[in-house]
Amino acid sequence: MSRPPSLFISHGSPMILLDDCPARRFMAEYGASIEKPSAILMISAHWETHLPAVASTASPGTIHDFYGFPEPFYRFRYRAPGAPEVAAQAAVCLRQAGLEAMDDPERGLDHGAWVPLAYMFPDADVPVAQVSIQSHLGPRHHLALGRALAPLRDGNVLILCSGNITHGRRAGGVGEPALDWVAAFSEWIHRAVDEGRTEDLVNYRALAPYAEHNHPSEDHYLPLLIALGAGGEGARAKRLHASYTYRTISMDSYAFD
Repeated sequence: MSRPPSLFISHGSPMILLDDCPARRFMAEYGASIEKPSAILMISAHWETHLPAVASTASPGTIHDFYGFPEPFYRFRYRAPGAPEVAAQAAVCLRQAGLEAMDDPERGLDHGAWVPLAYMFPDADVPVAQVSIQSHLGPRHHLALGRALAPLRDGNVLILCSGNITHGRRAGGVGEPALDWVAAFSEWIHRAVDEGRTEDLVNYRALAPYAEHNHPSEDHYLPLLIALGAGGEGARAKRLHASYTYRTISMDSYAFD
């Protein structure tokens, strides 16, 4: 049985469903290039709970967790089956690592989940479970969360973490160059990932240039730490894609193995 890497995918704005961009093409091409996993454990920046929660939903609905977008967004449905057995395994992994694991049997898939899934697995035929984030507990907690979930990869479960390397307000069109402070932060992150500087990535807020400008809140950064942790001790990192949308959103994506 194969052992997929853990992934961090920048999902960007829901507008990439309408605005063609390199990141959207990357998701489709990368999804088509990899072996289909038995199931997906999804971690999205858009599901936050006070303590870790695991979605054991058998038939997760599509959550439209935004407003003011064109009508086609609200008609879109991603109809993948749920993965209750994987959710139960994830809960066991978390508890064995000394972490909480609440069950949520009703949680659907938010846009941080279904945007990358829609392009990577367009047939919606891979079962999906989901684990929440806890922004108030900070980066080190999420690194530990990823390390706790890493054994699931041995069962051909793809750990797919979805956020953004930068998450500033939209400041231009889809193909315009990044603002200087966005590019500087993104490149700092890339060097730290490439050089295996885990502690620097945990302490990025004190070390990275323009950290608070790019992440006024940490929710879209923390999935990167989960993906890193789920890669396992000494994991090798590979940047799968690098681009920008709307001048402020770095769409870099990474694999850890």
